[in-house]
Amino acid sequence: MDDIKFHKDKPNNGAPRIYSPTYQPLMQSLLATLADLDFDYEKERERLSSASPDTNIKIRALEKLKTRHQERREPYIQQLAILQQRMMELRA
Repeated sequence: MDDIKFHKDKPNNGAPRIYSPTYQPLMQSLLATLADLDFDYEKERERLSSASPDTNIKIRALEKLKTRHQERREPYIQQLAILQQRMMELRA
């Protein structure tokens, strides 16, 4: 593996957190994508909640929206888990 340099960042509890400059941009990108997906989901959920007066239709639409949201998030969650594992391996 390449010679990877780390920088330390101290979170609020004072314990140092080490990030690889190689992985940090990818982590930030994945987290930003997840935040965008969550924001879009919340906007659509609010729209659906106030749109239909029929409760049954509303419930089904919200359930479909939630399922779709989880499916859209899953690949990014998996990539974050892989990235986290790689970072943990580098620390060992």
